[in-house]
Order: sequence, then C-alpha cells, then structure tokens
Amino acid sequence: MSPQKIGVVITTYNSPLWLSKVLTGYEQQTVKDFRVIVADDGSSEETREVINRFRDRGRLNLDHVWHEDQGFRKCQILNKAIRETDCDYLIFTDGDCIPEPEFVATHEALARPGYFLSGGYIKLTMPVSEGITDEQIRSAEIFSPDWLVANGQPKSHKLNKLAASDLKAKIMNFITPAAASWNGMNSSTWTRDLIAVNGFNEDMQYGGLDRELGERLWNYGHKSKQIRYSTVCLHLDHARGYAKPEIWAKNKAIRKDVKKNGTFWAVNGIEKRENTQSS
Repeated sequence: MSPQKIGVVITTYNSPLWLSKVLTGYEQQTVKDFRVIVADDGSSEETREVINRFRDRGRLNLDHVWHEDQGFRKCQILNKAIRETDCDYLIFTDGDCIPEPEFVATHEALARPGYFLSGGYIKLTMPVSEGITDEQIRSAEIFSPDWLVANGQPKSHKLNKLAASDLKAKIMNFITPAAASWNGMNSSTWTRDLIAVNGFNEDMQYGGLDRELGERLWNYGHKSKQIRYSTVCLHLDHARGYAKPEIWAKNKAIRKDVKKNGTFWAVNGIEKRENTQSS
C-alpha cells in the first residue's frame, strides 16, 4: 500500500530566514504532489509573511497551522497539525532543515504499513548555515560534500550520507549501530497510526519528545526502518534556549515509564481522555 496524500509537517518558531531557506528546498522536490504543513508554535507576523510569499508563488500546496505564543508548545502544535490534516501519510521535519531534492520521493517510495521511517541529517556550522543562498539551494550544490567542505564545513564521516549510492546506502542503513528511532528532523509514518497512539505527548517539552513518540509507536506494535543514509536534510545551526536540565530530567522520567509499562497511548495527546491499552 502506498500513501495516497503526503503531508510534510515543518515545525517553526520565529526563524523566518531559516524557514525561507527550507521552503525553497521543498520547491525543488522531484515530486510535486504533496502538502507542506507549517506547524507554527506562535511565531510573529514576519513568519506569516514568509509563508504568504511562498503561497503566492504557487509552487507549494501550503497550510499554516498556528497557535498563540505561550512558551514552548511544540507537541501541542504538532497534534493540531495531525488533527486537522486530511493527508494519510506524514513526514515530520523542522523549519531549520533543508531537504535534498529526493527527500519526499524517498519517504514515499519506502513507506510501508506498520512501519515508521527514521531518516538522517547533517548539522551545519553557523557560518555555513548563514552563507547558504537560495540559488545554491535551487542548484542542489549544497548537498555535495566537497562543496560543504570548501565553504567551511568540517570534514567528517557523516558527510558520507550525502555521497552514498543506493547500494551503499542500503548497506550502511543495515550496519549502522544507530537505532532507527523517531527523529523529529526526518521521520515519517501513517496518520492513522499517529492517531492510534494519540499523537505527541503534550507533557513532553524540549528534549526527547520525538523519541518518546517513537517508543510509543514501538509499544503499539510498529516497527521502524533505518533510512539515515537514503535521504538526509541539512540542519541549519541555531541557539537552543529551551535546553534546561530540569526539563530533560522530567522528559527522561516520562520516557522511562513508557518503556517500563509498555505505554502507547498519550493521555495528554490529541484527545484528552484515558484509554484502556494492553502492554
């Protein structure tokens, strides 16, 4: 079974310049039949203006899901996006992650019932992030390891993700020690299965909220497929103001309980009700 209607959910918060680069990347996708859903955690008018500019260009089918800024509420805006979409398959990423041209096509081709896909990313330095232009995104030259190194990105084995042939990607996906966990920058699955686990846990704040969703999908019976070498996005650098030790501790405790109890239903999720579930 193949997806009938694909949506790309892009989270953002007051980063209009980075979002503009990312949306330029989605204009260059090799497949065109998908929706872009910007899940906006309360950004100001400047972000809305960027979205309207791209909508007016007419190259993207673009939805803007927004709520008022009341602090970090990423899980809430993601649940709103899930609740309101009519797409049957959703790719999740962030507004600071520029997709390679085959990004959507790869997720579509590898989608399987009962699975979620765990893709890869490469973190760029701030100077490289700031130097990337729309023209370089459109030409796709930024996805060349040689180009990145020549423009200041440190050499790393992680850049091999960009140079992998189909065969090499399959081999590397198989042998990599990294778990095929839910990665908020580059993961996808079926909307019905996200609804079955009640979406994201709104008790989670910054730090591990994506992994927690994946762990509940595993508990629900989902399997995951490693595609970190099959398709990647370039992660633009930014400050991380929400990273606080006490929040990390709370989130780790929630994840520990999920693993211990085999929980798949998020009580504080899309629907606000208890659910009887088996482990």
